[in-house]
Amino acid sequence: MDSLSAFSLGSKIKLLCLSNGHGEDVIAVRILQELQQLTSIDIAALPIVGEGHAYSQLSIPIVGAVQTMPSGGFIYMDGRQVLRDLQGGLLKLTLSQIQVVRNWAKGGAILAVGDIVPLLFAWASGANYAFVGTAKSEYYRRDESGWHQRRSLLSRLENLSGSVYHPLDRYLMSHPRCKAVFPRDTLTTKTLQKWAIPAFDLGNPMMDGLEAHNLLKLEPDPQRLTILLLPGSRPPEAYENWQKILVAVTELIAAFPTRSLLFLAAIAPTLTLEPLCQSLVDAGFSQEDLTFQQKNALIILTQNAYNDCLHQADLAIAMAGTATEQFIGLGKPAIAFPGNGPQYTYAFAEAQSRHLGSSLTLVEHPKQVADAVRSILQDPTRLQQIAENGYQRMGEPGAAHRIAQCLVQQFNYPNKES
Repeated sequence: MDSLSAFSLGSKIKLLCLSNGHGEDVIAVRILQELQQLTSIDIAALPIVGEGHAYSQLSIPIVGAVQTMPSGGFIYMDGRQVLRDLQGGLLKLTLSQIQVVRNWAKGGAILAVGDIVPLLFAWASGANYAFVGTAKSEYYRRDESGWHQRRSLLSRLENLSGSVYHPLDRYLMSHPRCKAVFPRDTLTTKTLQKWAIPAFDLGNPMMDGLEAHNLLKLEPDPQRLTILLLPGSRPPEAYENWQKILVAVTELIAAFPTRSLLFLAAIAPTLTLEPLCQSLVDAGFSQEDLTFQQKNALIILTQNAYNDCLHQADLAIAMAGTATEQFIGLGKPAIAFPGNGPQYTYAFAEAQSRHLGSSLTLVEHPKQVADAVRSILQDPTRLQQIAENGYQRMGEPGAAHRIAQCLVQQFNYPNKES
């Protein structure tokens, strides 16, 4: 029997969701929320990286052991992080998680969200599975106009392979137990469909749930330039990124002395505001609560109005992963420069600029941001092209619902309405 009913335990069908990172957890939760609206099944989660707070907030039970590793899940950015994670118990944790997945698979199916790690776990389970690929895109290699000029060994191997997804990835996605693959964009989907891979072009759940909530009460000012500041979410890296961003802010204040400047700093709840505020005071800003002023510039720090910041800002100074992509997906330009890592290194920023194309301007130093902003604002044709590019690369909202509908069909889940 090829349906998920063959994997049911008793009268209840089960689904285990695997993900490997906070951003992946959030994407998974969006899909699971939609799935809960469509079908009555038992859903549990196993976050392979981190502690899965996104699942806990939705009251989705977490099975198996979870643990935050020293690398924060970015061992592929820096090989030296592997040893730290192994010393932190990575091998023992991985073995216990694999056992949990195999036990669960005796009565259920797997939804893997992320990269090859949860995909491998899903394949090894012996159960039917589906895969949401969040980490790779054909845009890393090429765009609609041609190939990117890259000379690394990895890029040459990818070109020979025919896809940013390597042969092992494609074997796992084309396995008979893999019932659906959801790539992050149309270009990647069309590439995977050349092989015997059940790839569906349903959009990117990253663009869901971004509606404005009007928590920022700002007076309208058509002459004001509003800039989003994104230092990232992981301490201590984000604090170092903040210091670099302030260099760019200072240069912008000097470059636009007669224009009203509003900087909206979207600060992740994982960060402490005190060191960020102190940095602004040390830089000569006067403080009133979480609002800071210097000359023609106002900086507002917020930890609860992320969506509003995305919609209010004209452009972004970004040293983040998911947040940068979401902002660009709204059709807006971002400027980035590399930090010290472990996430936002030069390699990460360069790869992100290939992925996001003309929407992301990569400069070498924060002092170059002001010139980049001036260049973008003076070119209406470029701004229009950036808007179209952002929509194309990140897709339309509603992907989580479309993916959930597809899972119900592919796994033959009972529909609540039937």
